[in-house]
Amino acid sequence: MLAGQCKVMSRILKRTGLPPPRDFPADFSGLAKIIVGQQLSAQSAAAIWMRLAAAFCPFTPDAIQAANDSDLKRLGLSDGKIRTLRALVRAVIEDGLDFEALNTASDMVIVERLTAIHGIGPWTADIYILFALGRRDAFAPGDLALQLAAQHHFKLESRPTAEELERIAERWRPARAVAARLLWADYAFARRALLGKAKKPIPTKTNKPMK
Repeated sequence: MLAGQCKVMSRILKRTGLPPPRDFPADFSGLAKIIVGQQLSAQSAAAIWMRLAAAFCPFTPDAIQAANDSDLKRLGLSDGKIRTLRALVRAVIEDGLDFEALNTASDMVIVERLTAIHGIGPWTADIYILFALGRRDAFAPGDLALQLAAQHHFKLESRPTAEELERIAERWRPARAVAARLLWADYAFARRALLGKAKKPIPTKTNKPMK
């Protein structure tokens, strides 16, 4: 359906195929995993999360509350990520953040509630709605990769702002989450292709033997 209503989506789908799902638990650990991945490459985020998940099993607010900062740093967390995780712990333990109730709220309420926590911005809240809750029309207009992909496919002179990308994404309702997955897949495809070209050896000229 989405490919039928948008030539850009049709072109991407033909190039990348259906992207694999990216699912996070719809709870404290899922949101924590998204926080860990803020402003990091997928590979770096995955490596840090693997260490955290192994060190704290299960990954709960109480476990993080009991951990000291030096242990969290050794596992790869920056000072900023530690502050954000501790703020999330306080929101759960002291302020009564209930994920079961949160997960049934509207997108607007979820964004409002999560962005009230120190260190959590709209991107983190949007990614939680996308990948933890799996809502079909969720979108993350502040995501850099989505902005760059949209700039490329719509031949824009500059990278669109979150507000501009929000307007562009209106054409993909009510399946903006599907569009986001396709744009992310295409961005990754383009980066791999560019990296592959960069690694190719430069051919050298050879002198032909004289006849």
